Amino acid sequence: MKSILLAALAAASLLTNTAFATSGACGAIDDCKPVSDSGDLGHLKNYDVPQWQDHFATLRKGAILIDTEITRLFYWGEDGTFKTYPVSIARTEWQLKKGRTTIVRKVHGPSWSPTPRMRKEDPTLPVTVGPFDPQNPLGTHALYLPWKYIRIHGTHDNSKIGRKSSSGCFGLYNHNIAELYGLTQVGTQVVVI
Repeated sequence: MKSILLAALAAASLLTNTAFATSGACGAIDDCKPVSDSGDLGHLKNYDVPQWQDHFATLRKGAILIDTEITRLFYWGEDGTFKTYPVSIARTEWQLKKGRTTIVRKVHGPSWSPTPRMRKEDPTLPVTVGPFDPQNPLGTHALYLPWKYIRIHGTHDNSKIGRKSSSGCFGLYNHNIAELYGLTQVGTQVVVI
């Protein structure tokens, strides 16, 4: 039955020009969300769900794995919760930070200020953009990492999800970051590979 449902989702994906992950990686089928409607989806392939034990010693405070090769974020909770979301990553390798870290701060309704490099590239950028402003590239929620200028956050620009499109942060659909925000805490482990 599951293979029939997955085949139907794959066929629907082709008809609507929208990609769905069709392996078991989404957990429940309802967790699968469209990545993009642009048609530029050749980089998305079926993949196996990584095992948390390959990246973390424990699930204390939860664990996030961001796989930059497949532009996907995986979350495991202490209580057995498993979620996965499409994610945007840095446009260039030199902007892409990889390694092990933790969430150090959580903000619902973050403000955004361009980095000095962004201001140099585009002096017309505003000094700051307030919370919940549609022009705020951080979207509705942000999970701060100790890496300078790097966050896991929402976005109001859904065309960026599933692509190399950020200046270093990891972007999610606003409804996905809202869910992830509720699952995580300060101290949640993060590994970027």
